[in-house]
Amino acid sequence: MSEDTRGAGPRAERVGELRTDQIGLPEGPRPDDIGEASGGEVYSSTVRASVEQLLGGSERYTIIELAALAGVSVDFARTFWKAMGFPNVTDDAVLFGDSDANALRVMGQLIDDGRIDTSTAISLLRAQSHTTDRLVLWQTEALAEGAARSMALDDVSAKLVVLDKLPGIVDVLQAQLDYSWRRQLAALMVRTEAEVADSRRPDVDPFRMPLQRAVGFIDMVAYTRRTTELGSRALAELVQTFEYTSRDVITTHGARVVKTIGDAILYVADDLPTGAEVTVDLLGALQARENMLPVRASIVWGGLISRNGDIFGPTVNLASRLVDVAPAGTILMDRSTADTFATLPAASMYTMVPREVAELQGLGEVTPIELRRRPG
Repeated sequence: MSEDTRGAGPRAERVGELRTDQIGLPEGPRPDDIGEASGGEVYSSTVRASVEQLLGGSERYTIIELAALAGVSVDFARTFWKAMGFPNVTDDAVLFGDSDANALRVMGQLIDDGRIDTSTAISLLRAQSHTTDRLVLWQTEALAEGAARSMALDDVSAKLVVLDKLPGIVDVLQAQLDYSWRRQLAALMVRTEAEVADSRRPDVDPFRMPLQRAVGFIDMVAYTRRTTELGSRALAELVQTFEYTSRDVITTHGARVVKTIGDAILYVADDLPTGAEVTVDLLGALQARENMLPVRASIVWGGLISRNGDIFGPTVNLASRLVDVAPAGTILMDRSTADTFATLPAASMYTMVPREVAELQGLGEVTPIELRRRPG
């Protein structure tokens, strides 16, 4: 997606079409600048200096020395590193610094103090590492796209610019991450309090899904075939247009994106009217975008569970299967969702039209109901 104004704000600086020798583009590492990291990867002395600045020092310790400094077992140190999403290291690999020792020490102390158990610690590590792995990739890709666009650079040159400029904006990126995290946690606390207030009595039914949500899917039709016909830039623009437009519409209405799944997006809303409004507006917004593939959607109301930042249960499965059989440009519900929606005042703004019985994989025969907003 090409949005030259995205990210523009106070102190935004216009950059003309400059040659790479005018913007301080790194010329590339010289042979004597190349080093080898403990893990076997090769990088330049310039990147080494940036990494040491980022991590607060050089790599000084093996995994055994790291465990001793942190006051934990070597087995736990290895588990910690693996939960962070990194490969196993040999006993003699010098890969760790003081920041690693401090992080490991803090986590070990939390367990020793009884504030969390080991399983919780590992789950927390996986959560933050999985999220930040994708985050840093997304951020650097966005910066590279911006450099390529504003400076008329190819992809490789844009990435070199980003490597050169990243150390200067690390503090800003870190501060914004902290702000976003606090805002998201605050919003979750408010939602959780409201949810608990509505269900004071404990539920003893082991088969009941604890959360009632409107679950929606939106996906692109003929995506696989179309991707074989597109160049890398056109494909990137298609994917970004789909995801950015979807996220904007979903969050504007107070619903939440759960995840992207290839050419589809899974989202949830706390109530069915919001879910219906999001889905209708989302379909319309995507259909209005230039060069967008045909799209289709589903919306289902029911119970689910939330784990590891994802959602699971029969409701999610049904929504996924319904979108698979939805014709392009349509929104499908199941009969139970349509019956529930019909009892609500918001239903007066929509029509619900039964369609032919469909055989859904793993679910059997279902009568889909097409949701349409009334004109005007």
